[in-house]
Amino acid sequence: MKAILIGAGRMAEAVLYDFVAGGEYEEITAADVDVARAAQLAERRGGGTTRAAAVDASDEAAVARLVAGHDVCVSAAPYRYNVGLARAAIAAGAHFVDMGGNNDVVAAELALDGEAKAAGVAVVPDLGLAPGMTNVLAASLVGRFDEPEALHLRVGGLPQRPEPPLNYALVFSPYGLINEYAEFCLALRGGEVVTLPPLTEVETLEVPPLGRLEAFHTSGGASTLPFTYRGRLAELDYKTIRYPGHCAAIKPLFDLGLASEEEVTVGGVHVTPRDLFAERLAAVLPEGRDDLVVVRCRAAGRRAGELKTASYELIDYADAATGLTAMQRTTGFPAAKKTCETYDKKETAAFADWEKRGINIYTPPAEELALWKKTVAPVWDKWIEDNEAKGLPAKKIVEELKKLAAEKK
Repeated sequence: MKAILIGAGRMAEAVLYDFVAGGEYEEITAADVDVARAAQLAERRGGGTTRAAAVDASDEAAVARLVAGHDVCVSAAPYRYNVGLARAAIAAGAHFVDMGGNNDVVAAELALDGEAKAAGVAVVPDLGLAPGMTNVLAASLVGRFDEPEALHLRVGGLPQRPEPPLNYALVFSPYGLINEYAEFCLALRGGEVVTLPPLTEVETLEVPPLGRLEAFHTSGGASTLPFTYRGRLAELDYKTIRYPGHCAAIKPLFDLGLASEEEVTVGGVHVTPRDLFAERLAAVLPEGRDDLVVVRCRAAGRRAGELKTASYELIDYADAATGLTAMQRTTGFPAAKKTCETYDKKETAAFADWEKRGINIYTPPAEELALWKKTVAPVWDKWIEDNEAKGLPAKKIVEELKKLAAEKK
């Protein structure tokens, strides 16, 4: 199986790390408009199976030529390129996954459904942390109720040691951050889809062991969930988690129009406020290498006639052993995993065809599977031990994973 990664930034690093660690790909291409950057990524994380290539993500024809011959394509490029990249992947006959985050871009990608089906490929937008992982958790929570009523998603990437002026560090692209804070937010109120202004309805959260945090509406995190659960849930919303005071400090900058994409002229120089804002954020805010990610997904509804609640909570920290930040891990890993899953579905159909042709497919016997489980057991035990020492419910997480895996057999 062959994979290609478009973009060689922070999230691409995590995707490539997981591709190599999983061992499913015999050949991987890391492509970026800056081929030197792609080469550095391939050398640092490519495991000897990754080659670097140069491509301009805005040139659909060039992307399609490069993607041709690959089975799957992952976009780690800025969200504004994803519609064109999806079209290029379809033209090249490759499955496509991106980490999304912009409502309008995702809507345009979903409009490519007919073309993707005709080409026999899947297009899976919005597959990172939020949107992405949290949407999967949301579906799991809603499925626990006979009559689900409400779903509230709270997610944030934070520095472990906050510093002025915003008690925030850049854990991903400043343009992505501005997009979240500037664009409209989708939610459900009274069972109907509504749009809410960003940076509003600030609430207080208590998150042990971090203490008091705040959360407020931001764009993109809910993805298509409001449309999926319209008429089934009375309430659904997504808010971003930050340290207290962050929203009050940054909202006036947006109120002044610094997120505008309309070009202005200052001293004879043409510039968009958003470009200047992004440059200032990148220059002033610290790089979030020592970060953490907080996820709190909570649902309410009725089960067997009784009102119940259910939740998933996660705190992930930057991993010194791999050099990956918490945001890289929780955003890049879901994209990498879904890429493999997308290909696997196509592979399952191929297996059925092979069997019809008399090709034997080997399935390990129970004794061999038991040996594999025995071999990897110490890895699970070490992971549980390390994370329980950090105060995280690792044993409970593993038990839940095993339970879910057994249900899927």
